[in-house]
Amino acid sequence: MIPKEIRERYLKLKKEVNRLRTLYHVYDKQEISDAALDSLKHELVEIEEKYPEIIALDSPSQRVGGVPLPQFRKVRHEVAQWSFNDCFTPEEFREFDARVKRKLKSDSPTYVCELKIDGLKIVFTYKKGILVTAATRGDGVIGEDVTQNIRTIESVPLSLSRPIDIVVEGEVWMSSRNLEKLNAVRLAQGEPLFANPRNVAAGSIRQLDPTITASRKLDVFIYDVAQTSEEFPVTQLEELEYLKKLGFKVNPHHALAPGADEVIAFWEAWKSKGRTQEYWTDGVVVKVNEKRYEERLGYTGKAPRFAIAFKFPAEQATTIVESIQLQVGRTGVLTPVAHLFPVQVAGTIVSRATLHNEDEIKRLDVRVGDTVILQKAGDVIPDIVRVFKHLRPAHTKPYTFPIHVAACGGDGRIERIPGQAAWRCVDIESPERRKRAFAYFISKSALDVTGLGKKTAALLIEEGVISTFDELFELEQGDFESLPGFAELSAKKAVESIRKAQKNVPLERVITALSIPQVGEETARDLGRHFGTVERLRHATLEELQQIDGVGDIVADAVVKWFKNRTNAAFVDRLLKHLTILKPEKKKSGKLAGKTFVFTGTLKKMSREEAETQVRKLGGKTPGSVSAKTSYVVAGSDAGSKLDTARSLGVAVLTELEFLRIIQS
Repeated sequence: MIPKEIRERYLKLKKEVNRLRTLYHVYDKQEISDAALDSLKHELVEIEEKYPEIIALDSPSQRVGGVPLPQFRKVRHEVAQWSFNDCFTPEEFREFDARVKRKLKSDSPTYVCELKIDGLKIVFTYKKGILVTAATRGDGVIGEDVTQNIRTIESVPLSLSRPIDIVVEGEVWMSSRNLEKLNAVRLAQGEPLFANPRNVAAGSIRQLDPTITASRKLDVFIYDVAQTSEEFPVTQLEELEYLKKLGFKVNPHHALAPGADEVIAFWEAWKSKGRTQEYWTDGVVVKVNEKRYEERLGYTGKAPRFAIAFKFPAEQATTIVESIQLQVGRTGVLTPVAHLFPVQVAGTIVSRATLHNEDEIKRLDVRVGDTVILQKAGDVIPDIVRVFKHLRPAHTKPYTFPIHVAACGGDGRIERIPGQAAWRCVDIESPERRKRAFAYFISKSALDVTGLGKKTAALLIEEGVISTFDELFELEQGDFESLPGFAELSAKKAVESIRKAQKNVPLERVITALSIPQVGEETARDLGRHFGTVERLRHATLEELQQIDGVGDIVADAVVKWFKNRTNAAFVDRLLKHLTILKPEKKKSGKLAGKTFVFTGTLKKMSREEAETQVRKLGGKTPGSVSAKTSYVVAGSDAGSKLDTARSLGVAVLTELEFLRIIQS
């Protein structure tokens, strides 16, 4: 017996995945990312593995590709085309390895690891060494004849080094640089932008006019021999060499792996390197090296048992919203947080995601019980980017903000800030708000008291060691020794960190530490440069503030009101007695004036903070997010969603080397 809720979930998943696959494979339309679609399919397959009797004939797990488009001649493949099953973690790959070894019994195979290229699969047929047909995979049996368009790709050989009959398989792709150039042209012409190289490859190969395909500058990697009139290579590694000798372009980044440990090491190494190539990769294809084992291992209904796609950690995944809670921020603003069924995304297990504010909840129409797409890049807090309304349970209700929130202290009343999407605690001095504000006060972005983290900040407030933030600079070693978890040495180091943090503090970090509503790091930098001292800033008029580039009416009003508050004014007086503040550098009209740089990923030559400092020294700006007005995005290794946003907006993307050339010239 299959539980009713499981059956209902399965049917909804099946219907939604089939709908998305049809859009993806047949019409080249991509509503969601490949990673999010993989996540949905993964959940569906897990249900099928637990309840095999539930498997339907039209399940996505029983299919290979899509239906051929009617405007192309249909081609029946000489060799049936398969797709690979996926795994996403080292544990799942070890399960695959164990299944292979159980099937082979006493024999132990080796593996070949190849990069999984994010493009469009094409099947190439050669007769007597001449290309006669190139076809899409289609449904695995019948594909679409796209020979004329494939002939425009210079890396596809029209004739081979020997007059043999052979069927090979490969991936057509476009380089990131060519994609950026194409999108820049399309943006200028008011045409929709391509989201990723796979869409470009698919759209270009399916052009009815081959000259359009030729203009796209596509490329290809060949990775498999489906059929040959010559003696078949005895290993996968020899097969790749065989393809190269025939004149096919083979990806150079492949390796022999004696066992599972070496496969996982290859996968780990390419998780970060994969996105630094000119082509996009989304994983590693792992194949049993010895061809003699393929027949013994055989196939499932849709995939070979001797190979698997070992996907890189997805920056997107799907999960279910279990509840929505409100979190008190450092300025008393409430942030709605979705508590989720735990899911792995970008290499970590995630169980929470920010919903930002009331307007964002309404825009997404996210509800408790919804299936959602979760997006995470690097260390960034995960976001919910889409709701699957087709999978929504019956009788769900839209989320509404409560009247009271216990974490706000007092009677817990909350209110929506006039003219904004945010809600806040009416009692601004709530304990939770103060703990978060103090943690920010000592953070790297503000006064940078190294060694004191969020837990210590909370302890100092909870234990009553300090009542106002400036009292931190009056603490002695004995004050810390009284706290749980502190001994003599750790207490001594804490005091040393506080004394160090008092000296030579940049003005913008002092302004940031005040937690003035609407004032983030970039705005604090603008205010510091303009006024030069805290004293001048605190006496600034509304009109003076409004004249500053980057400071709008809302920010100006927030700054004036904050400094007029007597409690805040007294706090600033006390704080300034403890700090030695550096005068800000004057804003330079350097060669980067008017330019904005956004950084993503890990840089090798310097930290991102150092890179941002270099840009500011040359007169440029370094906002934290990408927009259509961004001049450049600098992408290091393991770049996140900012890189995808830049590509979708047509923003120029620089490598670290290109960035260094700009600032050093």
